[in-house]
Amino acid sequence: MLPVGEEERALAIGAARRAIAEYLDHEAVIRVDTRAPCLLEARGAFITLRRRDGGELRGCRGECNPTRPLIESIIREAIASATDDPRFSPVTPEELPGLSIRISALTVPKPIAPEEIVVGRHGLIVKRWRRSGLLLPEVPLHFGLRTPEEFLSALYHKAGISPGSFDPVQDSLLAFETESWGEGAESSFSDESMAR
Repeated sequence: MLPVGEEERALAIGAARRAIAEYLDHEAVIRVDTRAPCLLEARGAFITLRRRDGGELRGCRGECNPTRPLIESIIREAIASATDDPRFSPVTPEELPGLSIRISALTVPKPIAPEEIVVGRHGLIVKRWRRSGLLLPEVPLHFGLRTPEEFLSALYHKAGISPGSFDPVQDSLLAFETESWGEGAESSFSDESMAR
């Protein structure tokens, strides 16, 4: 994966904010012309929206698989975070200025064994039959989960699977890392955004 430089990070944040505004105002999906290889590389992304005044989550959506250029994934998921997070009502144009935006660009998810999990570095995906769950790498740090076992338990809870029941026959356990940055915050790998 190509690292995203500071100039490209600023462009991506601006594109995410403009994408939300244009969609809320006109139901239009913007296009961003860029030649930056790091933004044209196929890569999944998550977008997190939080209230500036209190930090409360306002929306988070994303895609794991690298099916489109990163800049397109950012635009698509920024709109989804504002309009299609089932936990929240859609963002209104009036409240958008009061929200901060954070981007997490993902590496390609790969199989991992429970004993290989590094808390704070890996994000996790579990799939069992029709149930699945995903947690970004910073979730255990935010919620005080210090061990891989605690992280797995939270992941299984989110997926609606009995915690502590990893089954190598039934379960697909994948790990990924993130490169994250946001408005008015330090950029970092794997430690700063929030999960959907």
